[in-house]
Amino acid sequence: MRIPRIYVDLPLQENSIFDLPAASFQHVCKVLRLKNDYSLILFNGNGGQYTAKLVNVEKRSAQVAIGAFQALENESPIKVTIGQTLSRGERMDYAIQKAVEAGVHTIQPLFSERCEVKLNTERLDKKRMHWQQIAISAAEQSGRGHVPQIKEPIELLDWVDECKDMLKITMHHHSAKPLKTMSEPLNKSISVLIGPEGGLTEDEVETSIKQGFQPVSLGPRVLRTETAPVVILTCINLLWGDIV
Repeated sequence: MRIPRIYVDLPLQENSIFDLPAASFQHVCKVLRLKNDYSLILFNGNGGQYTAKLVNVEKRSAQVAIGAFQALENESPIKVTIGQTLSRGERMDYAIQKAVEAGVHTIQPLFSERCEVKLNTERLDKKRMHWQQIAISAAEQSGRGHVPQIKEPIELLDWVDECKDMLKITMHHHSAKPLKTMSEPLNKSISVLIGPEGGLTEDEVETSIKQGFQPVSLGPRVLRTETAPVVILTCINLLWGDIV
């Protein structure tokens, strides 16, 4: 059986014992039905992970005994921030999940002119918590020690205006140049703007260009908004990152 890898939002320390949080207890002891002395791998998103085992498993609680710390060397050397325009249904969930698996550093959800998602403050907060949990689950599955932050959604033009990365690119299949013609940024940080299902408006593209974004094409085919993050992340890491 594969050893379950569990995220806990707690400080972790070698050779210590702590109470398993309620959500983790539900997953580990109720869903997976693990008992005393079963092995786990724990991480808290701060880098690395810990060996551990279940102890003192009761009907409604359990404890975890932490073993040795294990360093991880699987974070991309390129820190990519994806500015992802909100999309409907499960498309945003998919985009976040696959971006985390592909090595994204941060995801900035965006509202744009053609964005069809309308949420009040309460629903927006719930959505962001939901997206953050998707990022946690994807980090658990993919073996990452870092959990990408899902930031509060903001207006696309506000993000374009405040973005300070050395290399900034806009996914735009018209009048764009191939990514491979660009130079690797010296500070290893890249921001990528991805439009909604209906695409970016010409005004949004032009504004991004005025703020230093460069239109980039990934070939002759048009990508869906939820497909674009994993494709651009794969290309970036193939050119300058850790895909060999």
